[in-house]
Amino acid sequence: MKKILLYFFFLYSVFSLGQTYPSQNINLLSLIDPNTNSLTIGPDGRKYAGCWGWHQTSTNKEYAIACGSNGTYFIDVSIPSTPSVCAFVPGRGSATNREAKTYQNYCYVVCDEVSPNTFQIIDMSTLPATVTLVHDDKTYFERAHTIFIEQDKMYIGLATYSTGILSPMNVYSLATPTAPVLLREIKQDIPLINTVHDMFVRTDTVFASCGYQGLYVLKLNATNTFSQIGSYTGYAGSGAFNHSSMLTQDGKYLIFCDETPGFPIRFIDIQNLNNIQPIQTWQPFPNAIAHNPYLIGNKWAIVSCYQDGLYIYDISQPGNVWQSGYFDTYPQGGGNIGVGGNYLSAPYRGNWGAYPYLPSGIIIATDMQSGVFIFDPTNAYNNPVGIKTNSTKNTQLTIFPNPATTAISVNLSGLITAKLSIQNILGEIVFEKQINSNISETVDVSSFSNGTYLLTVSEKEQQLHKKLIIQH
Repeated sequence: MKKILLYFFFLYSVFSLGQTYPSQNINLLSLIDPNTNSLTIGPDGRKYAGCWGWHQTSTNKEYAIACGSNGTYFIDVSIPSTPSVCAFVPGRGSATNREAKTYQNYCYVVCDEVSPNTFQIIDMSTLPATVTLVHDDKTYFERAHTIFIEQDKMYIGLATYSTGILSPMNVYSLATPTAPVLLREIKQDIPLINTVHDMFVRTDTVFASCGYQGLYVLKLNATNTFSQIGSYTGYAGSGAFNHSSMLTQDGKYLIFCDETPGFPIRFIDIQNLNNIQPIQTWQPFPNAIAHNPYLIGNKWAIVSCYQDGLYIYDISQPGNVWQSGYFDTYPQGGGNIGVGGNYLSAPYRGNWGAYPYLPSGIIIATDMQSGVFIFDPTNAYNNPVGIKTNSTKNTQLTIFPNPATTAISVNLSGLITAKLSIQNILGEIVFEKQINSNISETVDVSSFSNGTYLLTVSEKEQQLHKKLIIQH
C-alpha cells in the first residue's frame, strides 16, 4: 500500500525550533520539552513515554498529561501555540515506561520499572494552580505496564506486587476514586493467559492484547469474574507481539498493533466473536513498528509508529484504508530517510503515544527523545483523498460565522437532494437534516460544546467537508 500512497500524497516539511520534520496534512502548533534532568533520563535518551489529555469543564481548560522518565507533567494546552507546565509529580527516575489515565478529576499513573516504585493517584481539581498527590505507595501493586479506565472500573496490565508476584491483569472498582477496590485477577478465571500487555474495554468487554499469545476477548461478568468469549491468535505465525488495540464506535471492527519490526497494522471484523475475520493490513514502511492506535468514531485511526511518527488513516471504508496525514516526530531515523530508511541500532525511539480527544480537536503526542508535540490535524481530517467530491457543485459552500457561538448560516447552491450533518471530534452526529433544494440553513449551535466539528454535505455518493469551530 505504501508504494501506491507515495504517488498520491504531496509531502511537505515543517520547520520548527531548528528542526525539519517530514509531514503531510498535520500542522505543528508547538513543541514543549520540560524534562531537562539528565540524571533521570532513561536508556537511548528516553525522556517521555505515554500521554493522555484532560478537559477541565469548570474552567474550560485543556491539559496534556505527559509521562516523563522522571514523573508526570501537567501541561496547559488551552492556547496550543504556547503550552505551559502547571504542575509536576515526581516518580521513579530513569523510567522507560510510564502511563496515565483519568477518571473524574483524578489522574492514575503506573510505572513498570524495578523497585522501588509506586502507584500514584493525583487530584487535578485545583489546576491550573497545582495538583495534589493523594496516593503514592505499593499497597495495591508496586509496578504495572498499562492502565485502562472504563466507566468506574480500572484495568491494570502486568501488575507486579511488592512481593514480586506478577498478575497478568487486575480490575478494580473506582466507586471511591481515591481508594480502588480489587474486584478480580484474570488468573483466577483464565490461567492460560500469562500476559496482558494492554487492553481496550467497552461495557465490560475486554479486548486483551496478550503479547505473543495474541488477542483474547473477555467478558467481565456481573459476578466480577472473567470469561473468554473470543480470540484471534496465530494470525501471523511466530514473532507477532500483540501490543494494543482499539474498537470502532459502532463496535464492528478492531484495529491493533503488534509492536514488532516489519509487522503491519491490522484491521479485523469482530462482529462474530466466534469467527473473527481479517479485513486489511498495512504499514507506513516495511520496517516500521506500529505501537498504539487511537480511533475516532468509525472514521479515523491515529497510530503512533515509533521512529516513523504519527499517522492518520481514513478507515471509513473497511478494506480500503487511506493514509490522510502524518508527522514524523523523529526525523533522525525511520523510513523517511532515503531508500529503505534508517532505523538506527535501537528500534524503540520516536513517537510513543497520542491523545486526539480534547474538545478543541488538537492532538497531543509524546516523542520519547524530543518532547510533547501539539498538532492541528484539520487538514488531515479534511483531506479529500479517498472521499468522492464534486468540485463543480460544491465550491460555493459557505459557513458564517466561523468560529461561531449561537448559530451558523450554511449556504450551498445547485443541490437537489442532499444531507447536511455535523459531527463532533468523536465522530458523533450532533446535527442532521435532509435537504430537497438549495441549502440555505440556519443551524442553532448554542448547545454544542466548545471545540472543532466537521460539517458534511452529502449528495448521493458525493461529499464535501468543512471545519466548524464553536467558541462560546
